Amino acid sequence: MKPKSQIVDLPVYKPGKPIEEVKRELGLEQVIKLASNENPYGSSPAALEAITKEMANVSVYPDGSSVELTEVLAEHLGVERSNLIFGCGSDEIIALITRAFFLPGDETIMADQTFSVYKSNADIEGAVTIEVPLKNGTHDLPAMLAEINDKTKAVWICNPNNPTGTIVTEQDLITFMDQVPSQVMVVLDEAYYEFVTDEAYPQSIPLIDRYPNLVVLRTFSKIYGLASLRIGYGIARPEVIDLINRVREPFNTSRFGQVAAKAALQDQAFVQECSQRNAADREWLQNEFSRLGLRYFSSQGNFILVDVNMPSLTAFQSLLKQGIIVRSGFHVYPTYIRVSVGTAEQNRAFIAALENTLAESESARP
Repeated sequence: MKPKSQIVDLPVYKPGKPIEEVKRELGLEQVIKLASNENPYGSSPAALEAITKEMANVSVYPDGSSVELTEVLAEHLGVERSNLIFGCGSDEIIALITRAFFLPGDETIMADQTFSVYKSNADIEGAVTIEVPLKNGTHDLPAMLAEINDKTKAVWICNPNNPTGTIVTEQDLITFMDQVPSQVMVVLDEAYYEFVTDEAYPQSIPLIDRYPNLVVLRTFSKIYGLASLRIGYGIARPEVIDLINRVREPFNTSRFGQVAAKAALQDQAFVQECSQRNAADREWLQNEFSRLGLRYFSSQGNFILVDVNMPSLTAFQSLLKQGIIVRSGFHVYPTYIRVSVGTAEQNRAFIAALENTLAESESARP
């Protein structure tokens, strides 16, 4: 069988190593996973209760239109139901956008170190990816604007950016959007929206009325703690949502995902508590990196990209042997690792292991 030529050399996405696999491989009893930006505090008790009740309906197909969840989310965001689309994580919305709009030879613009799923989906559709270098770890919007031409279909902005955690401010975003041609879609990926504490961060949803070509992505996988249920959503003008919906598979979100997301939305006290804890623990970790003399990007997410002054894979393997899973392999930042912000106890364990890793590296130098 002959596949699409553009997928033959396409790399397979590699998620953070599972805890169970590390325990089995290394014979460890205790393993801390700080690799996938999950919520270390789990999910709202209300969401867990909703899932338990829904077990009685496990044999029944989900609502293909997510009607009840759409109603609750629309009210929460202050938008119309026609402004929303749900996916199997926001990853699927990314795939649906490329399926609906990209043709072979189209061009799409993104940062050179950002969420890899943008490029992989563009590659699948045969589009040409233009990667613009980050500037101090942040999207260089003027440079991205300069790359737009008649072939450009979409620009991707991850805000906060994964893996650097940096943000594009509201003023910079508006200046950029004012200059983007109306036929070019701008996808603003706000998977980590609820963790941001910087007041300069955009309030993007009201901008959709002003810019018909703006699409905002968010997810229930991160602060809501529903990563295993795979449910995310997009917000855009109704005419854009309608086009994306035309390529969406039926029943693409589960009954459990829908009821859990609905319950989680109604427990904003849990969200606020997690956000506050994350901000405090994020600051603690950044202070520890400063104490250790390590450079890092000041983050607005629930993760930090830090320079450990050695090949990132070396640091990854050293930490893994100590029962700490982080992420490595960022091509623009070969000596950096990305660590998720955990609980206070997990963060202390990580710093202790990191100090061991740094000491090993120092002693190994000639």
